[in-house]
Amino acid sequence: MLISLVVPCFNEEEILERFHERVTDEMSRLGHAFQVVYVDDGSADRTLPVIRELAAADPRVRYVSFSRNFGKEAAMLAGLQHAEGDAVVLMDADLQHPPELVGRMLQEHARGHDQVIARRTRAGDRVTRTLTARAYYRLINRLIDVELVDGVGDFRLLSRRAADAVLSLTEYNRFSKGLFAWVGFPTTTFSYDNAAREQGRSAWTFGKLLNYGLDGLLSFNNKPLRAALYLGLLLTSLALAYAAWIVGVALVRGVDTPGYVTLLVVVTALAGVQMVLAGVVGEYVGRIYYEVKGRPHYLVKATNTHLRRPAPGPGPSPEPETREFVRR
Repeated sequence: MLISLVVPCFNEEEILERFHERVTDEMSRLGHAFQVVYVDDGSADRTLPVIRELAAADPRVRYVSFSRNFGKEAAMLAGLQHAEGDAVVLMDADLQHPPELVGRMLQEHARGHDQVIARRTRAGDRVTRTLTARAYYRLINRLIDVELVDGVGDFRLLSRRAADAVLSLTEYNRFSKGLFAWVGFPTTTFSYDNAAREQGRSAWTFGKLLNYGLDGLLSFNNKPLRAALYLGLLLTSLALAYAAWIVGVALVRGVDTPGYVTLLVVVTALAGVQMVLAGVVGEYVGRIYYEVKGRPHYLVKATNTHLRRPAPGPGPSPEPETREFVRR
């Protein structure tokens, strides 16, 4: 059985050699045939030259390099498309996903699980981040059509049929956590202690985390639009009730001078609600806009491998070591 290790990389030059040494030592110890598919997501440092050096020294190394930074979702998609293995393991290059856990994943896969997920504990995280994450997952699981688990990320094993199922989902706006949950298949999860990042700093700023959370909320349901409809009906009902009350008071007590402050607060509040609802609708329209344009998920600058799985969008398969832009 061939195991493919898919490793998205962005500015990882300082740690790649150490990562490769650890992952190859672990896979050699396990005794499985394997390949490592590195995806350079438009790094600004020497990540691509380091990967090329690894490929020159180790024939089990495959790589795909993007023309610019397209994001981790595109990098994972490219890795899955180029992975040739009977099972595919997704992991990060910063060693926060310990290679020593791959053996346990393979054991669970041998027991018949199509997805084996490593769920990290939040030991060592800031209290505010832990509480925020827990609140987010409680909220989002009430709204979306799939279940997301706190601490579950991209570190997982996919069987060939699970990987092919994920690749068959062709949307442009990809939220892989939700896609993995949506395809289903027999799944198991085990926990591991949170590993410290060995080099550099995380690229996940608060703004990026917020946008990622919104992607998860909007990618797998239309409940915000339904909530907007319900809120509109509620506000209309309150307005009609308030109008009836004003008419009743006027008939009983006569016309009184209306309160300027009350009127200003109500108008401002309604304007704010309208802007929020317009923003919700705009998010969905924007996603439709990107889907209709049909742009590729990424452009390939260089690669030493052939595309194994057809890309969701148009474009020919790249030839090894091509330096021309190839659409995916």
